[in-house]
Amino acid sequence: MALTPGKQTMQRSTLLVAALLACNPSWSAAPAGKAEPAVAAASKATPPLEAASRPANAETPVRALLVADQETTLAAGMSGRLTELEPRPGGAVRKGQLVASFECSEPRARHDMALAEVHSARLAHDGKIRLQGLQSASELEVELAAAAVTKAQAQLAVAKAQLGQCRVVAPFAGWVVKWHAKPFEGVNVGAPLIELVSNRAPRLRLNVPSLWLSWLKAGTRFAVDIEETGKRYEVQLTQINGRVDPVSQTIAVEAELLRNDPDLLPGMSGTAVFAKPK
Repeated sequence: MALTPGKQTMQRSTLLVAALLACNPSWSAAPAGKAEPAVAAASKATPPLEAASRPANAETPVRALLVADQETTLAAGMSGRLTELEPRPGGAVRKGQLVASFECSEPRARHDMALAEVHSARLAHDGKIRLQGLQSASELEVELAAAAVTKAQAQLAVAKAQLGQCRVVAPFAGWVVKWHAKPFEGVNVGAPLIELVSNRAPRLRLNVPSLWLSWLKAGTRFAVDIEETGKRYEVQLTQINGRVDPVSQTIAVEAELLRNDPDLLPGMSGTAVFAKPK
């Protein structure tokens, strides 16, 4: 029986769809009940937020730095030419030892001038007192002469202070680590001259997670492995900073060595080892 034109068109469409599905099986629609929602699939692919932001615990490695118990940079208290700068970097110094000196002929001359003015003012004051005893000087003249003595003494004190700037001494015992100037070099007031560090046992400085504040207290003992010596040292926490860094969520702490080792020097570093809190 011959097909009508409409039935022929429908038959050709059915055959075309069947051919396309045979070439591309993935085009077949999955049952609606078995389709997985896009939100559920995304939640399986993305890890939970809690796992990505777990707090640090006591097993987190913490870098530690040894710092000098005392350190300073001595500066020039006057303008002038250096005549001495000792010892050289690496040398030891005692407390009060001379480490730098200036050419001081002019300050010394001003000091001698002020000393002479004090002597002259005292002689004038003594003369006024004698004249007052002879009814030849008034009380006002005697007081003015006494004020001149006080003024001359103050000028002498200033000259002594200026002369004292010619010598720079070590404020504590330690080592010279750096020269900022050279002997016979001209420097200005406030120019750095020499850098010193104390010879006492260095301190330990480190930044720990702020979450540790729940159990980390002053007096807590822990160990530190120093890379330069290859040894482990027992230390005790002595100071906790008063502010948490809001960016890194850490807080600076300091500790001291329970036993000093002469091999330890400021600037060495290592890793702190904390015992897990019970």
